Amino acid sequence: MKGVVISVLVMVAMVQFMARPGVEATVNCQQVTTALAPCLAYLTTGAGAPPPLCCTGLGNLQKLAQSVADKQAACNCAKDAASRVPNIKEDAAASLPAKCNIQVNFPISKNTNCQE
Repeated sequence: MKGVVISVLVMVAMVQFMARPGVEATVNCQQVTTALAPCLAYLTTGAGAPPPLCCTGLGNLQKLAQSVADKQAACNCAKDAASRVPNIKEDAAASLPAKCNIQVNFPISKNTNCQE
């Protein structure tokens, strides 16, 4: 469960920002997991609103993942975690940025290609 939430949020953070190419990744899987763990219940049920700590974590992850390498690392960590939580609701993941008042201009899915 935790993994899926993390994957979705990481993908959102990674895709949202244009980054400086050629920079080494500084984001690690522990940071991704910690930032997105509060979103797990929302992403698996889709009920209500995401908790404030979820939105804070998503925003913090977005700030951490500035370079292309950071975004790819965060995305890969999230996808790995998501693979262990099969009951993530795609519609809840897609609505998370809007519910957290974070602007993204792309679809959010656990099928996102982390190399793009």
